[in-house]
Amino acid sequence: MFLSIPLRHMQENQSGTILSVSATGELGRRIRDMGLVPGTAVTIIGRAPLKDPVALRLRDFTLTLRNNEADLITVRVGENGETLQ
Repeated sequence: MFLSIPLRHMQENQSGTILSVSATGELGRRIRDMGLVPGTAVTIIGRAPLKDPVALRLRDFTLTLRNNEADLITVRVGENGETLQ
């Protein structure tokens, strides 16, 4: 069973697959240009001490996003927080 959650709510070392990006306009274009498109696998690799920004790994590179940007990305994860392969 799978859950759909905002990327911001993923735990460290948890993996998932991007379902959708709700950002529009320039921000939406910039997010998609960074490779954050539906079907892409992502793994949370860490967070700053105050929990913002979040660092994630996708397509063999590391990317950081502010929490307000991560809220605009919906990710499919395992029901009990297990890692998806």
